[in-house]
Amino acid sequence: MLQIKSNWLSYVAAVALGAASFAAQAEEGMKPFILGSTGGGDVSSKAVAVKAALKSNGFEIAGEYSPYESAHIIAVTNAALKKAGASHDRGGYIAAQRVAITKVGDTVQVSYTNPEYMAAAYHIKSSLKPVSNALKKALGAQSQYGVKEGKSVDDLEGYHYTFGMEYFDEPYELSSYGNQQEAIAAIEKGLAAGDGGTMKVYRIDIPGTKQSLFGVGMKAASGGNKYMDETFIMNEIDFRDTRSTAHLPYEVLVHNGEIEALHARFRIAMNFPDLSMMGANSFMNIMPSPDAIKEALTKASGGETSDSF
Repeated sequence: MLQIKSNWLSYVAAVALGAASFAAQAEEGMKPFILGSTGGGDVSSKAVAVKAALKSNGFEIAGEYSPYESAHIIAVTNAALKKAGASHDRGGYIAAQRVAITKVGDTVQVSYTNPEYMAAAYHIKSSLKPVSNALKKALGAQSQYGVKEGKSVDDLEGYHYTFGMEYFDEPYELSSYGNQQEAIAAIEKGLAAGDGGTMKVYRIDIPGTKQSLFGVGMKAASGGNKYMDETFIMNEIDFRDTRSTAHLPYEVLVHNGEIEALHARFRIAMNFPDLSMMGANSFMNIMPSPDAIKEALTKASGGETSDSF
């Protein structure tokens, strides 16, 4: 009995310490990703358990895929995220949060996007603390990570990587149609055909708006442009011990008949703000990727492409 009580007290102390540590990090500033847990096992079995935990905590599985062998990604949404997505004309980006199961050596990492970090970056004013709490309950919350110095709401609302780089409100304008239905039909058709090396991962329609968010995987065909390939990109930039796999997949937003995507120089940088400009594992190694991503997504949306942008 004494041993059981001792073990229980140790467990409670460990949970309290972890919660205090997480709260302290939150006060220091927000980071793009949250490490939920680490442990043994395999990716596929862990993915089953993760989906069950998410569903039991009020999340809807919008879609899932494996971008490469060591990883599985689950996109989730719920009523609170959809409501936040409806808060402005381009708020739909917040509707999906991404959960990643990644095998690194002998360890399986479960991580996910930080809803409050993403909300600030996407100019969402409503609080997503309840969403954060639900994810924490479902998956745990050992630590925030992805940037050395956490960022404030003000930092993220005005974020760009450096002088001359794009902001949130400077997206790729991929294609334009007469109405929302035509635009959705066009990208559904393009993704189904795999145009540009793309594939559909999920679609979330935002109630009460003319916004639909698509998750898009990207894989270069044999002999194709490797710089749009998400495996190539992640091999170059996602090199730290705790992986940022939940960066994937890319999003395309359809709103009022317009099809757009966040500029890669914004979207990659907001998830990897500490990535150096030059050197090993730097933006220099993927310099052609923003143009390659735009071309792939433009093809998927039925827009006009050229050899360069």
